[in-house]
Amino acid sequence: MEKTIILVLIDGRKKQAVHVQQILTEWGCLIKTRLGIHDGVLDNCSDAGLLMLEMVGDIEKIRNMQKLLSNLPGVSANLVTMSV
Repeated sequence: MEKTIILVLIDGRKKQAVHVQQILTEWGCLIKTRLGIHDGVLDNCSDAGLLMLEMVGDIEKIRNMQKLLSNLPGVSANLVTMSV
């Protein structure tokens, strides 16, 4: 079994969230599971965040999505493939 994950680190979350969300929506059929984590709550929200995306489908399409995310200022997206 093989799993493909994209880890997305967002610095400047408040500025970049809209752009990241646009890409995630456009490529949404490739995303099986999405988990978002950021420090703080309510008035103490962090401006950095981490997304973990479990991906499905064509690996080239997944790589294209990862590159689009990585091209955003303050966003780093890394593709991880794991198998057992």
